[in-house]
Amino acid sequence: MFRTSDAFRVEHIALCGITATPPHREIHKTALGAEDSVAWSYHEDTAECLRALKGQGYKVFAVEQVDDSVKLGIRNEDLGIEGQPVAIVLGNEIEGVQESLLPLCDGCLEIPQYGTKHSLNVSCAAAIVIWELFKELRIEN
Repeated sequence: MFRTSDAFRVEHIALCGITATPPHREIHKTALGAEDSVAWSYHEDTAECLRALKGQGYKVFAVEQVDDSVKLGIRNEDLGIEGQPVAIVLGNEIEGVQESLLPLCDGCLEIPQYGTKHSLNVSCAAAIVIWELFKELRIEN
């Protein structure tokens, strides 16, 4: 996620809960130094982190498959994010975003999937969502 975030100028990664944080051998191996070019912070309590982001004016979206999720690449005009900072919440690779966090979000984004499996690993999902948001926000230079 650090390299993808660097590639598309993500301003900050908030790492929450049980996750590795830099400096960490595995992160360094895959990030290839991007952990030094993208600001990051660690938050033990994800709900507290989301409340803080919302208090700073962020529109917060969980990446989760729920009944009213916005399917990326299909109905992006429904996001209403132009000119507003955006934060995405990615969950555990097995269990997804904790259900208790969903009410703290402004909505849910879903990656349409047409195969027999309906899940992606977190770094792959992050890359797809970051790319879609990058296109939506039309970030230049």
